[in-house]
Amino acid sequence: MSEGKKEKSNNPKQPKNVKQKSSRTKTETNAKKYSPISRNSSAKKKTSSKKSNSRGAKKETTKFPIRISFLGGLNEVGKNITLYEFEDDMFLVDCGLAFPEQDMLGVDLVIPDFTYVERNADKIKGIVITHGHEDHIGALAYLLKKVSIPVYGTKLTMGLVEGKLQEHGLLGQVKLNVVKAGDHIKLGKFDVEFIHVNHSIPDAVALAIKCAAGTIVQTGDFKIDSTPIDGEMIDLARFAQLGKEGVMCLLSDSTNAERPGFTESESKVGETFDVLFRKAGNRRLIVATFASNIHRVQQIIDTAQALGRKVALSGRSLENVVEIGAKLGYLNVPKGILVNIDMVNRYPADKMVIITTGSQGEPMSALTRMAFSDHRKVEINPNDFIIISATPIPGNEKMVGKVVNELLKLGAEVVYERMYDVHVSGHACREELKIMLGIVKPKYFIPVHGEQKHLVKHAQIAESVGIPHKNIVIADNGRVVEVSQKEIKMTGTVPAGRVFVDGYGVGDVGSIVLRDRKHLAQDGLLVVVATIDAASGYVMAGPDIVSRGFVYVRESEELMDDARILVQEIFDECALNKVKDWSTIKNKIKDEVSRLMYDRTKRSPMILPVIMEI
Repeated sequence: MSEGKKEKSNNPKQPKNVKQKSSRTKTETNAKKYSPISRNSSAKKKTSSKKSNSRGAKKETTKFPIRISFLGGLNEVGKNITLYEFEDDMFLVDCGLAFPEQDMLGVDLVIPDFTYVERNADKIKGIVITHGHEDHIGALAYLLKKVSIPVYGTKLTMGLVEGKLQEHGLLGQVKLNVVKAGDHIKLGKFDVEFIHVNHSIPDAVALAIKCAAGTIVQTGDFKIDSTPIDGEMIDLARFAQLGKEGVMCLLSDSTNAERPGFTESESKVGETFDVLFRKAGNRRLIVATFASNIHRVQQIIDTAQALGRKVALSGRSLENVVEIGAKLGYLNVPKGILVNIDMVNRYPADKMVIITTGSQGEPMSALTRMAFSDHRKVEINPNDFIIISATPIPGNEKMVGKVVNELLKLGAEVVYERMYDVHVSGHACREELKIMLGIVKPKYFIPVHGEQKHLVKHAQIAESVGIPHKNIVIADNGRVVEVSQKEIKMTGTVPAGRVFVDGYGVGDVGSIVLRDRKHLAQDGLLVVVATIDAASGYVMAGPDIVSRGFVYVRESEELMDDARILVQEIFDECALNKVKDWSTIKNKIKDEVSRLMYDRTKRSPMILPVIMEI
């Protein structure tokens, strides 16, 4: 299929805080280790005397539909991964993680279930990454341990992916391919085009996916920013051109579908930083933000330099992103402005800015440790001016509030949430979503990336701009949607659950283990220990009752004595009836002791019998 588009030229306008093209030679050297992608610079624009149908009603050239299997990212925030299939060819878009919910005790990360991907590994031609956020690349290393497929993404995205692979010992074992906006790649019978979009991280792209069945556009995470920090606005012209050529289906970001109007420009935050930094006066500045928000970090560095302050970084993920961003030319870090976090106390307060992770109140983050006086290098004092440059993700409000309260108790001044314009979203609001729908003009529409309320609201927006209700599908993880010029329908299911990562263990923590952890956290544990005679079955030592997280034994001696007497009676009864089946004895102990504890305390601790035989 003709690519139908010349390679887009670079925008000549560059902001002052981004390195000019003269630095490209250095950054291109860093990209040489990746496999090159053939550029589309020689492709000529296809001309035709016939007008394209804006609703994608082209002549059908195949009887096969495109199958879209959603393995993550629907009815949840994060864990984005989508599988496209046409005839015998497949490819993946993104492979992200989600962070554990409060009831997932001990779980570090949540990643997609790769069962269906492993089952079809020989058909998968590659994986395309839209941008470098954790919810789009965080599970990639876990996938690549199971299947060997090439990875495609822009330069910054591949730089961040490389860091992930190095952590997992996979560097050099995976083929990484660097692309840029305007490029096309062939993945079997699919032609995939990369389209520049604005987001809260540079080098984000949308995808135009073409095959004989038609064209599908997947926006990835995007917003329409007319004054972006990197100087290059979203390529609305290319989206409009695709709309004129005919788009069969659009998959679009639903994260901010509930928010009216337009998302503010990232440059607005830079103006606020200048005001707040000056307001801080001679106080030390601490700014918490997302580690991956390179544009935000750039603006903090620029403002600090303008006011003669040094900058220190706190948080391993932040340090990694800044190192990669600077190396690849996406961050302009003036020489000498960065100082090691160990050196912060050697500088006057009015000469220091600390950028830190922890804007979501994560328990182990740098800002949280500072708030609870548990940080080795930074101690909060009344001379600190703290800016939390982020809005709490739904569900994190209590954690963020707790951190803010602790910082205030230590005497610091804290700017957070909507007190000032210290944060703007990287996702499109309603009017921007309408613009995307209006210029792409899809025949069918599938809202993606968000909880059910976001998907439903986005579907309503699509209806409001003229897409028929019957042409809109709200899918779910594990559902398969078939799209052709004739119809769109859900046809079946594939495995698409959640896999928990706990330490080095992947998938060894399941619902039963989590249930036990929750049980232990809520009601504690009672261990019943006894030694019995192998021949007679009578108790030789014990029984002893050990309580952990249930009751304080010294204050509940009567309850513990009653439990011992009950267990002794159970053993005597079993010995008298010659019951020697350990499973039967243990179950009887669990049932009877659990009943006693609930009757006396209205609590149900986990009962763990330990029987030794001599």
